[in-house]
Amino acid sequence: MRPFEYLRPDSIPEAVAAASQPGAAFLAAGTNLLDLMKGGISLPDRLIDITRLPGLDRIETLPDGSLRIGALVRNATLAHDPDFARDYPAVAEALLSGASAQLRNAATTGGNLLQRTRCAYFYDPASVCNKRQPGAGCEAQGGETRNHAILGWSQACIATHPSDFCVPLAALDAVVEIEGRDGRRELPLEDFHCLPGDTPQREHALEPGELVVALRLPPEARDFAAHSRYVKLRERTSYAFAVVSAAAALRIEQGVIVEARLALGSVATKPWRAREAEQILQGTPPDAAGFARAAELALRDAAPSGDNEDKIELARRIARRALVLAAAQRPERLPALPASPLSHPAGVPLHG
Repeated sequence: MRPFEYLRPDSIPEAVAAASQPGAAFLAAGTNLLDLMKGGISLPDRLIDITRLPGLDRIETLPDGSLRIGALVRNATLAHDPDFARDYPAVAEALLSGASAQLRNAATTGGNLLQRTRCAYFYDPASVCNKRQPGAGCEAQGGETRNHAILGWSQACIATHPSDFCVPLAALDAVVEIEGRDGRRELPLEDFHCLPGDTPQREHALEPGELVVALRLPPEARDFAAHSRYVKLRERTSYAFAVVSAAAALRIEQGVIVEARLALGSVATKPWRAREAEQILQGTPPDAAGFARAAELALRDAAPSGDNEDKIELARRIARRALVLAAAQRPERLPALPASPLSHPAGVPLHG
């Protein structure tokens, strides 16, 4: 590991000023950044420790009814908050399906948004990668692509964003609060992450020095509390990133869907909001035929980025499963295996 400067600012403006210089990086829990530094993938010249900045570890309901989650709130703290789990069950389920209990105790909500892809070629300094070295090429193409993109990819990059947390956040219209040299601005989470295009090294919409300070869920997100779920397909049931995932949220009145939300994870470099699928569900009964049509439409533009055509069908099935589970109403308790397709729809574990 090469030498770097370490700073611990006392305020958000100080942190932003310190990070505005080239080669700087913010450090919170470091559950992703430190691994990247040890592997020589990320080589910052300056680390700005934000873990003691005041006010970023709060969960608070604002006067308009929206929920504000500070960027330093721990994943476990948020997932195990009983009011949060009741009002946003799909988000809690997504958080509890990610990583291990130890990592959830350390990882922060802001850091979750900014975690890098888990593409094996990105993590291997011996492989060429346009994210690490723009213009070098993408060695993932023609390689092992089971976990790579089927939507929004380009010839420059076929990686995916690994977050579970971001998928239901995108479905529920979460907003990211960002602090920079010019003050505070807000950005819909759906617009926060970038598709690769010709610039795969640009993974998010942050400008140099900008800091994510909070996430905000609008008051309307609570309207889906009774019918929202997250489903994650992975190589093994625990401690694994998704092959594909889906968050579904429905508002059902008198046996009819009056509003639907659907987002897919691990299919692109950002959570993939399936808006056309949402629209065709509106005004229809919550039945298997309608969910199948919606899942088909959600993946209509999907294309394999290598030997991963089967992932398209997996995504269809997981999207359909998420919709079925959401329609069945939120369970009284989260499954023993959160987000696992092996869990019973009512939340009772099928295997002990």
